[in-house]
Amino acid sequence: MPRGGARKGAGRPKGQGKYNEPTKPIRIPESMVGKILEYVQTSGYKLPIYSSSVQAGFPSPADDYIEGKLDLNEHLIKHPTATFFVRAAGESMTKVGIHHGDILIVDRSLEAKHGKIVIAAVDGELTVKRLNKSPKGTYLMPENDKYKPIEITDINDVVIWGVVTNVLHEL
Repeated sequence: MPRGGARKGAGRPKGQGKYNEPTKPIRIPESMVGKILEYVQTSGYKLPIYSSSVQAGFPSPADDYIEGKLDLNEHLIKHPTATFFVRAAGESMTKVGIHHGDILIVDRSLEAKHGKIVIAAVDGELTVKRLNKSPKGTYLMPENDKYKPIEITDINDVVIWGVVTNVLHEL
């Protein structure tokens, strides 16, 4: 008899479960079981999206038709294994709609190009700023006139953690 007393061929035949395909046993922390089951049961938290637009000017009659299901992961996260979330603190980026307490979606796989908003560690401190590369030098630019640019020089220890792709902002 194999290890654990199980007989070879015992149990449900392959491909006979709810999903009609072979299964694979995995080990997960017990504290995550409920969350994973909920995710599977809701097909990945897909929410309804309606086919009509919402007017920001004069109101128009709303359509009662659901266009389909919206998976926020498909719209907000392009590279899941390279994406992380961080909460913004301070007021240096308010002109681009990043406010204190907002959640930033950051993609480490994207190239930090001129004009992109990045998360950078400057001398060990994290900051969110717009990357500005010019013949005069490289700067981390705030989007608030009350703050000064941070010049990146050979003296600084600067590591770009990733590019901000989206902002989750409460109203």
